[in-house]
Amino acid sequence: MTTIRFAAPRLAAALIDLDGTMIDTADDFTAGLNAMLAQLGAPATARDEVMRYVGKGSENLIAQVLKPRFPETEAQARFDDALAIYQTEYAKINGRHTQLYPDVEAGLRAMREAGLKLACVTNKPLRFAAELLAQYALDGYFGVVLGGDSLPRKKPDPLPMLTACERLGVEPALAVAIGDSENDAIAGRAAGLATLTVPYGYNHGNAIQTINSDGIVDSLLVAAQVIAAHNASTPTL
Repeated sequence: MTTIRFAAPRLAAALIDLDGTMIDTADDFTAGLNAMLAQLGAPATARDEVMRYVGKGSENLIAQVLKPRFPETEAQARFDDALAIYQTEYAKINGRHTQLYPDVEAGLRAMREAGLKLACVTNKPLRFAAELLAQYALDGYFGVVLGGDSLPRKKPDPLPMLTACERLGVEPALAVAIGDSENDAIAGRAAGLATLTVPYGYNHGNAIQTINSDGIVDSLLVAAQVIAAHNASTPTL
């Protein structure tokens, strides 16, 4: 098993990303964007393009997709309408083209059984995140769920991580952020959390090795095992 050293003697909570970490949602994004682009009379997108833009919120996703399809001023002028169309279309298909990554539920169950408090911290709009967690019966694992529209700022800003820790009643230094992208690691480090990265998500199209985190774990189950081993190595006073 992978051994990863954390600064905190024991970890008490895990803050886990959604898209690309727990659930593969790239095909949902692609379907929603293509419905939007069709109404705008613009060329369709594809999964490979979309994966480069996922993780920074819906506003960034729309802006990036419009950029190569319209002149700059026209893209800016169309942005508000495009975003409204996208959110309407995405609401129709949220969860339809998704799949759970391997060992996600087993990992969450192992973390809960180890006594960790859990939060889902995502840049996805909260209503879409909540629906998706419920679809896969994952909602019961989380004491806190924060979406990209839950607070004034989203990841990579540390505010969502700090807020999740506050609501869980855990000091940031005793929590770990788990995600698939640099955004998750940046937000976690800025908030004073330990950080872990899963290798199978999106990371804005960049190699996973470019992420500055405490370590890479193959799955959420491996993450749970790494955390449990770390906590077991520190005697309880």
